[in-house]
Amino acid sequence: MFLWLGKSTLINSLFLTNLYSGEYPGPSHRIKKTVQVEQSKVLMKEGGVQLLLTIVDTPGFGDAVDNSNCWQPVIDHIDSKFEDYLNSESRVNRRQMPDSRVLCCLYFIAPSGHGLKPLDIEFMKRLHEKVNIIPLIAKADTLTPEECQQFKKQVSLLQPPALVFENGDHCDFTLLRNMLIRTHMQDLKDVTNNVHYENYRSRKLAAVTCNGIDNNKTKGQLTKVDTVEGMSPLAQMEEERREHVTKMKKMEMEMEQVFEMKVKEKIQKLKDSEAELQRRHEQMKKNLEAQHKELEERRRQLEDERSTWETQQRILEQQKMTLEKNKKKGKIF
Repeated sequence: MFLWLGKSTLINSLFLTNLYSGEYPGPSHRIKKTVQVEQSKVLMKEGGVQLLLTIVDTPGFGDAVDNSNCWQPVIDHIDSKFEDYLNSESRVNRRQMPDSRVLCCLYFIAPSGHGLKPLDIEFMKRLHEKVNIIPLIAKADTLTPEECQQFKKQVSLLQPPALVFENGDHCDFTLLRNMLIRTHMQDLKDVTNNVHYENYRSRKLAAVTCNGIDNNKTKGQLTKVDTVEGMSPLAQMEEERREHVTKMKKMEMEMEQVFEMKVKEKIQKLKDSEAELQRRHEQMKKNLEAQHKELEERRRQLEDERSTWETQQRILEQQKMTLEKNKKKGKIF
């Protein structure tokens, strides 16, 4: 947005690093005929803390003769990041979701000395409900103090109630750096998540009908394709739900098969144990029957021997009695 306003210098000074190398110069050296959103990422480390910073450039913004809808690529880019986050958030199986939403927009105002231009006013009106806007008067040292104060008054009338960090007794650059990096970084994240993203999310989900058609697309409110596959969030959730149900049914079938196999193995093991016990029972029964027969045979033999002995004893008694009788008869005669 507007060339030669010191955007690259300000960003480099804010983060004390050179975001634009010689191979990839700043947006001032990459003059575009049309508005095009370009991203630059740099990994910074300070005090053992790493920060992955993403800078979004819009070379060519406001430089055309006809600037009608020149803010639309910026709006589309912000909505696309909201859409990506919404798709990640709408999945059934949520993993770590990369947050690529735009947290803050530094809008550089050209130091014309004649107040805000209609383009500045229209841009901030279009974007103030989608992103945190921080208007910056570029090269304010070229303005008189009265012009600078008048600029700030005009900007404050356009901006909704937000964070007030203006203090004329200190350098605005120092306050800006402290606000972005130290004091209000989490506030920018919270406002983006709880206000701007929730507004987009509510509008998006309210616009999606049961058949997956986005009615707002005909009105030009949401121009980005619903998802990468061309599906609405509700249709995507329904598709993922069906996939999840199919996966659960497959897992259930596999678990049932494993369970049936385990049950069959257990039943077979019980049958084998029962057969072994039955075999041992039959063997013990046979052994007991054999012992019983042996005992019966020995008892029978014992009975026979006793009968024979008793018979012999009776014979001996009879012989003895006969001898005694014979002796008595011999004495008599």
